[in-house]
Amino acid sequence: MIKYNPDNERLKHRYYAFLKQAKGRDDATIDGVSMALRRFEEHTKFKDFRTFRPEQAVSFKAHLAKRANATTGKPLSKATQHQTSNALKTFFQWLSAEPGYRSRITYSHADYFNLSEKDVRVATAKRNRPVPSLEQIHHVLRLMPYGTETEKRDRALVAFLLLTGMRDGAVASMRIGLVNLDDACVFQDARLVKTKFAKTFRSWFFPVGGNALDVVTGWIGYLANDKLYGPDDPLFPISKVINGPNLHFIGAGLERRSWTNAGPIRKIVKEAFLKAGFAPFNPHSFRKTLVRLGQQLCKTPEEFKAWSQNLGHEDVMTTFSSYGDLDDHRRRQVLTDIMIEPSKNETQADERKRLIKRLGELG
Repeated sequence: MIKYNPDNERLKHRYYAFLKQAKGRDDATIDGVSMALRRFEEHTKFKDFRTFRPEQAVSFKAHLAKRANATTGKPLSKATQHQTSNALKTFFQWLSAEPGYRSRITYSHADYFNLSEKDVRVATAKRNRPVPSLEQIHHVLRLMPYGTETEKRDRALVAFLLLTGMRDGAVASMRIGLVNLDDACVFQDARLVKTKFAKTFRSWFFPVGGNALDVVTGWIGYLANDKLYGPDDPLFPISKVINGPNLHFIGAGLERRSWTNAGPIRKIVKEAFLKAGFAPFNPHSFRKTLVRLGQQLCKTPEEFKAWSQNLGHEDVMTTFSSYGDLDDHRRRQVLTDIMIEPSKNETQADERKRLIKRLGELG
């Protein structure tokens, strides 16, 4: 049974290099493209890409719509279908300009990978996802054990995510020397930390209350005084795993190395919430929690602009549009308050107009 086409493999290798070197795509994006191409080749039984015809795209879309998710057993989501089809469309558009393919594939052939307008609307619809409340995160911190050094690390990790709102990928590569406890800030240096878009900026701890700051301060003191770690050592070292009795792997404290990705961080956070009886929230949801806190605390456009920049957003509208949606409960509460005090409606409307205008001026 054919499992690959040599000519296709060489071509894909060129395309991945193009995406990485010419388009600046990261490895995760290229992995997604690779998966899409693999699915398409399996459907066509690894036919040479030179034989591509619009009918293959139409047939593949129908196949994709019937395919089940390997984990859940349910049909693939419209979002997954949309991402897969878009990746293939972009690939064949690129292929139509390549030597040896220009005479066989036209640019418009790739458009046959487009989903219907209805399916695209379903795939791209914005949906509110549950966000942990500040009180829930504090409750999780109070319940997390801290007897072993691994437990200390995990607890400090959750506290640090809450204090800083940093992305999990950046936290995985964070170093001790980049945290300034005296100034209550973190220097996210893209030369050392995996920040989004390799952006370098300084951020200050958010006023979240509770014992989050004490937990982080205690953890850094433990690393410096008990473990004798220095400024260049990881803030959150990986777990050390050894062969235990019965040839089973067991944890043996920490190893002076950083995580290579954010997978372990997501697992730690999800398990902490599950043990507290909550939904398995991910680290990124903390950023939405902080945006909602900012919506409550910030009284002027300038204050919210500072709050937005502290999350790494250059444009305050990114904070509003991507993170600032109100959940149904909060939206109902706001609307109820407006209806209870109708006399203030006109004043509030004027204030909203001034706020939007001012946010536009701030950029």
